[in-house]
Amino acid sequence: MNRLLLAMTGWGKSWYGQAIMEANAPEYDLFVVADYKDEYRGLCKAGLAQHMIVGPREANLSVDDWKQVLADNPKLVLARYGIDEDTWRDTISRVTKAVRDMCRSGSGSGFLAYDEAHFLAPQRGGAPDPLMGVATTGRGEGVSSLWLSQRPATLSETVMAQCGERLVGGFMSDRDLSKIAPITEYPEQVHKPGADSVPRLPDALTVDGASTPLRRFEDGGVTVGSEWVFADDSGDLERRDTRQITMESTHYGPEGRGIADP
Repeated sequence: MNRLLLAMTGWGKSWYGQAIMEANAPEYDLFVVADYKDEYRGLCKAGLAQHMIVGPREANLSVDDWKQVLADNPKLVLARYGIDEDTWRDTISRVTKAVRDMCRSGSGSGFLAYDEAHFLAPQRGGAPDPLMGVATTGRGEGVSSLWLSQRPATLSETVMAQCGERLVGGFMSDRDLSKIAPITEYPEQVHKPGADSVPRLPDALTVDGASTPLRRFEDGGVTVGSEWVFADDSGDLERRDTRQITMESTHYGPEGRGIADP
C-alpha cells in the first residue's frame, strides 16, 4: 500500500509521520526511513531501527552494497548529511532498488518512508525508476511506502495518483490546494484553515455538525495537535485529530522560533 501524508510546514506532518512509522516498524521485515533533515532518530532511541548517517562516502555505495547493509541492519533510519538533493535522490534510489530486489527474492516485506518526497520524486525533472516503481508496482512486490511532503505542487503527479491512502492536513498556498483537488472527492477548501465554513462539506468531515476547515491546535506557540482528512480508494472518509494519537518514540523535529517585533 502507498500512503500520502501532505501538509504545510508547522502542521505537525513529521510528528504524525513518525507515529505512523513507529506503528509499522515492527510489522515489516525491511524498514527504511529516508530522513531528509534527521528528524526521526527517536525511532532509533526507542529501539525500532538503527541510525545511519548518509554522507559523501555512503552516497557511493552500490545497490549490492546496500543489500549487504540491509542484510546486516534490516531496519534503518538514513539521515542525510553533507550531500545535495541530487546526490540524496540518487542514493535513495539505490536503497529503494535494494529493498525491492530483496523483497522480490524472498527477504520478506518492505516499508519505505520518504520524507520531503518532493525532492525525491519531483514533478519537474521526474523521479528515478526505482522510486516510481515503488509507487506503481511496489504493492505486488510486498513493498509499502509512505510519502511525506509539504509541497504537493512540486510532487510527482504519478506518485500522488498511485497512493491508495491519503492523509492531508492544512495548506495556505493556492497552488498546493489546486494540486490536492484532483485526489479529493470533497471540497479541497477544507484544507485551507481560517475560513468560517466550507460549503458542501460531507457529514464525515464536519465537527459537531459544523462545516469548518481543518484546525491546528497550539499551546504557547507550539503545535500540540492538528486535524487531517483520511481518504482511500475504497471510499472511506474521516476527519482525524492527532491529539488523540500517542507514540512511544520521541520526535526531534524543530518547532521553529518566532520573530520578535522591535
